[in-house]
Amino acid sequence: MSYEEILIERIATLCKQRGISYYKLSQMAGLNQSTIDNIMRGVTKNPRIQTLHHIALGFSMTLAEFLDFDTLNDYAFLEDDKN
Repeated sequence: MSYEEILIERIATLCKQRGISYYKLSQMAGLNQSTIDNIMRGVTKNPRIQTLHHIALGFSMTLAEFLDFDTLNDYAFLEDDKN
């Protein structure tokens, strides 16, 4: 699984657990809906840390909590990964 797929899965899982749409998340995070849509469709492959921070806040989480899950913790970034 790629880094972008891991982030997409994380956001989708949290939205499903909380019963919120991507549109509602965008409102809660203070982001444009297109920002969330671009991440979820894989258009944005490596969102900026500021964007991830806003998403975490939208879920009422710290950035550390948002990024602390097994799939991402087990992910190995390779030297060739430039994105």
